Amino acid sequence: MTKPVARVPQRRNARSNRARILATARQELGRNPDVTLEELARAAGVVRRTLFGHFPGRQALLEALAEEAAETLQAALDSGAARREEPAERALAYFVFSFWPVGDRYRFLLALARRDLGVDRVSEILAPARAAATAILEQGQRDGVFHTQLPAAVLSAGLEAMTVALLEEVNSGALEDDGTRTAVATLVAAGVPEERARTVVSEVAAAVRAAG
Repeated sequence: MTKPVARVPQRRNARSNRARILATARQELGRNPDVTLEELARAAGVVRRTLFGHFPGRQALLEALAEEAAETLQAALDSGAARREEPAERALAYFVFSFWPVGDRYRFLLALARRDLGVDRVSEILAPARAAATAILEQGQRDGVFHTQLPAAVLSAGLEAMTVALLEEVNSGALEDDGTRTAVATLVAAGVPEERARTVVSEVAAAVRAAG
């Protein structure tokens, strides 16, 4: 009697290939936004047919990366949710440190946002982060920690634009930052005196490192 063909190893291999393709795409697209799928397949060590079996075109691959980025960002926000009970200036610093690794990992998407993904899709990905940042800013404005020259939602949009610009500078090699410099700049832009901002960010950075 013929034994049934085992499917589990095949599925495991398929998942491994897909993960390797996505990891390679993150790396290669960061170097060259115009890299072809054929070049990605070679870099990932898979044949063209394997890549196209998972991602039938460039748009499908980019959408998979966008979905991965959205899930990673949401997980980071969820893990840092308790920190939002901190005083607003500390909560904002924690927010930057939770967001920065995700932005750093997926900063190549910024170069592809308008051309390939579309502004609406990028806005969808960033919506949870925008809501969290706005809530922190609203609290800080009520507490007198942040300036009230701008409504919280508008201030949040401005800080987001600054963060995106700094990520692009990291992408170009003009800036090196683990999130510390951006956190200080964010607090200062929100209205915290620079010396105080540096102190808060230093304390939060130490806590983040201690938490592992």
